[in-house]
This record gives sequence, structure tokens and C-alpha cells, in this order.
Amino acid sequence: MLRVGLTGGIGSGKSMVAARLAQCGAWVIDSDRVAREVIEPGTAGLRAVAEEFGAEILAEDGALNRAALAARVFNDADARGRLNAIVHPLVAARSAELVAVAPPDAVVVQDVPLLVEAGMVAGFPLVVVVHADTDVRLRRLVERRGMAGSDAAARIAAQATDAQRRAAADVWLDNSGCREDTLAAVDRLWARRLVPFEDNLRHSHPAPRAAAPVLVASDDSWSPQAQRMITRVEGVAAGRALRVDHIGSTSVPGLDAKDVLDVQVVVADIEVARRLSAELSAVGLVKPAGRWWDNARDGTTWDKAYGTNADPARDVNCHIRPAGSPTWREAVLLRDWLRAHPDGAREYAELKHRLAARQWDSIDAYASAKTPFVYSALDRAQRWAARTGWLVA
Repeated sequence: MLRVGLTGGIGSGKSMVAARLAQCGAWVIDSDRVAREVIEPGTAGLRAVAEEFGAEILAEDGALNRAALAARVFNDADARGRLNAIVHPLVAARSAELVAVAPPDAVVVQDVPLLVEAGMVAGFPLVVVVHADTDVRLRRLVERRGMAGSDAAARIAAQATDAQRRAAADVWLDNSGCREDTLAAVDRLWARRLVPFEDNLRHSHPAPRAAAPVLVASDDSWSPQAQRMITRVEGVAAGRALRVDHIGSTSVPGLDAKDVLDVQVVVADIEVARRLSAELSAVGLVKPAGRWWDNARDGTTWDKAYGTNADPARDVNCHIRPAGSPTWREAVLLRDWLRAHPDGAREYAELKHRLAARQWDSIDAYASAKTPFVYSALDRAQRWAARTGWLVA
């Protein structure tokens, strides 16, 4: 099973995308519908809302007067907070029940309008954001829903910004233009990413990767992508992670690299590391077969645990290292030294390009060929650390 969070601002076309995903075969859970269900007449949810806000938010037949409640909470942040404190746990519990009865091979799409605002991003291995430009959304709300322009603008302003949603998005679907183009993009997303992601995750298969090293130019999006993965891993670790870092070449701005995010988790010992690696399927990472270890600069060998991506569109290496191993510190030190020494980063990039131009039997052979530079850089980094007083932040 793969769980996908789907969100987007009012008027963006999120419901259209959800409907298309349902047509493709997704198990769609509509949080708005669930929110209505948990406060239907006779429910504990409606009783709690009425106790909090008074009988005036009820219609004559005892049902919720939604217009009266909306008028009460829309411009009152404190009132909205009290309402959310009642409704959100009920919606979460009911949604969990619906997820639990989904087929084991389902792509479960949870349509959550306020996913970003509610801080729920880390709970999903993949988040899809449906976007439309503000002027397009305003026009849709006025023309299709009959809203006054000022009301539509106020509703948009009350939600997350485009920047906040983009920071949460693993997939950004722009629905500003032609409906047919958006539906075609959804179909591609389903066939090329969601279906294979679910299959890989259910069978604990790492997604296929290029057999040869492919270097690309440094990408500013690597850092926010890594931060999303870090937040997800921290949620699974539940206090067992002593620290989680973005390491490797994609963590150094301006450094050409393979398009692979390396995330490092430091835990108390190797047994904790192994247990954690088995739990990372909750965030879309699978545990490959075999033993994993590091060769430290001092010549010692240290066991580690490892997770890698089931997502065919986002390569991730998650290294889970015990606190006693020197290799986790070396990874952070090398990152910080490369960030502080552009000449060293350029030297590394030039070496990688020379090596990538050669034929290799495996990615591991390519990685091994970089080891002399890495050890030399670590020697320089150790002297730099001693001279500057560098400490692991």
C-alpha cells in the first residue's frame, strides 16, 4: 500500500485531480466528506461542537448550520483553533479506519485541503499539490461557485501560500491552464510513479537506478527535497534519532552530483539502526537485502543500516549509523569542509566528471574510485577543523 497526500488551495482543481485518480484506480479518501460525516446529527462530534459554540450553530432540525458556524469562526483564529481541536482528531481517526480497510495493493490518496496548514506533510511518503495561479482561482470561484470577489479573495488569503505549498510538494501539478493537459499529467503520474512506487513498496524492492554514474548540475531544489525526507524520517524515528542530516554531494551548493539525496541518521547503536531501517517503509524507503557497512578513515569497519527509495522518481540513500562509528562525523565534516572551500568542491567536481566519462562495471566501482580524493579531503578537513575549532553543530 502507498499513501499519498493530495492538497491544493480553494479553486485549484484538486477535486478534479482526485476524481481522475479515482478513475485510474486510487482508493480516495475525501477529508471534507469525512469532516461532514463526523459532525452529522446524532454524532459525538456535533454534540461537542454545539457545546463549544452554542445551540445557535444548529439548524431547527438539529443538524449543523454550516453558514452560522462559518460566520462564527472564519475571522476568529481562536475560534477556528477550538473547532479544529474537536474536528481534526475525529477526521484523523475516521480516515485511519478507511485506510485500514483499503486493499493491501491500494494507492490510497487522502484528499486533504488543509494538509499544509495542519502540518500533516510528514505523514505521507508522497505529497501531490494541485496549483493554479491566484487570478485563475479567483475567476473560478466567482464564475463557477457564485462567490463574491471579496469573499473569494479572503478565502484564498486565509489558506497556505504558494511558497508554503511548494515547500511541501513532491509533485507539483499546475492546473492553471487546460483541463485536458492536467488530466494527462495525472494519468502519467499514476502510471509512471504511483503504481510502480506502490508495487516496489509492497514487495520491498528498491526502485531501479541508472547502471552508470550520471552527473547533473547542482539543483537548488535538492535542499528542500532532502528536508522533506529528513522530517519524514524524524517522524518515524520518534525520538530515537540523535541527529538527521543531509550529507553527500547534493548537500553542497554548487557541486555537480548524481541526482541522489543522501540522508544520514545517527542512533544509539546498530540494533536501533536495524529496527529503524525496517520501519522506514512508512515514508517510502525500503531495506535492501544484505549487510551494509562503512570503512572509516582510520581503517576500522563499522556496521550500519540502510534504506533506499521505492519511489521511481526520487533516488534517496538513507544511512543509519550508530553513534560510536566515526563515519557519521566524517560525513558531516566533509560536507562542511566542501561548503567552506569552493576550490575543494571544484576539484571534487572535476574528478567526478573525469571518472563519470569512463566505463564502469557498477556504481560501487565508480564510488570506490573517488575514495583517494575523499580520504585526502578528510585529512585537509581535519586540519581545518582543528584550526577553526569546528564542531558538529
